Amino acid sequence: MKYTEIESQKALLNLLNKESHLTKFAFQNLDFKSLKKLAKTKTFSDCIFLGCRIPKSLEKKGIKEKCIVFPCLNMPYNAFINKLYSAKDLYDNYELGNPSSYEKTHDRIVYNHYLKTGKEADDIKETTARWLHDHAITDALYDFLATYDEKRIVAIMGGHSLSRADKNFVEVAKISKQLTEKGYLMISGGGPGAMEATHVGAWFAGNTVENLEKAVAILADSPIYSDALWLDKSFEVLKQFPTSKYKSLGIPTWLYGHEPPTPFATDIAKYFANSVREDKLLAIAKGGIIFAPGSAGTIQEIFQDATQNHYLSFGYASPMIFFNSQYWNVERPIYPLLKQMQEEGKYKNLILSTYNTVADIIEEVIKFSK
Repeated sequence: MKYTEIESQKALLNLLNKESHLTKFAFQNLDFKSLKKLAKTKTFSDCIFLGCRIPKSLEKKGIKEKCIVFPCLNMPYNAFINKLYSAKDLYDNYELGNPSSYEKTHDRIVYNHYLKTGKEADDIKETTARWLHDHAITDALYDFLATYDEKRIVAIMGGHSLSRADKNFVEVAKISKQLTEKGYLMISGGGPGAMEATHVGAWFAGNTVENLEKAVAILADSPIYSDALWLDKSFEVLKQFPTSKYKSLGIPTWLYGHEPPTPFATDIAKYFANSVREDKLLAIAKGGIIFAPGSAGTIQEIFQDATQNHYLSFGYASPMIFFNSQYWNVERPIYPLLKQMQEEGKYKNLILSTYNTVADIIEEVIKFSK
């Protein structure tokens, strides 16, 4: 019998009103103290409490002996987070027009702590907290994905250094915009460059191409993520276009915390462990991956994805679509190498294509998901 996860105060209240004895429940990051009068009338056995605020009245009833209780950890991040991040969560204290306010945001505070305690931390409390956090993010990630058709989850990979002023930036955004409008969930590594373009496009789904291009023009005033106003220009666009009825998923990491996550992603699964983050990003993109021009990180993802497809690691292979034939055939000749290895039988099951136009890429994605 599996544990039933309770991850919101509303769900907890409903449960406490319905049940007198609770068993086989997992409570994550919940405040029992605010419901202590109701909770103390209940009994618990074989439950899991993950970072919950527990009143003494429950402790006296022996839940620590009858259940598994993980205590709250004193960290600048929540090791038992029960939802994905939003841009508001990560950039909680950011002030438009004041780029230095980034230093006060949750994202930056956590990154500074990450550097201070070591990217490869040697303190067992810190390493335990990070792994618990990443486990909680993975749990929230799959909760989020549960309502989506897995073959309609599509990733765009590409270089973090892609300039907002580059024509490929707006082209990637248009690909993402159109696929989002057709019911696909667009995902990326959640950072700058081609990743940001993915989420800008998804944000403007349902909006006009003219407004998308207007937004990109504003962003292009600070074209590279290392520019002082890179993040500020994002919030300038979001102030002008504050709502979107479409979702997109960013999966960044504090390993590359010097690259701020794009606030255009509506849902953000930010990890400490980049290896876990990379694996999840590629694993969930079962509708295919579009590879925009990129270098070391993108090329690593190409071969990691090829391996997953070769071994049918998740039951079937998904399309590997290369955007910009000149780049992937000549400048970084990865595509002909993959084709050659496939013809030699070194790679099997790969679904390879390369295109230069938005329309062709859209058609290739749709063809697979039908």
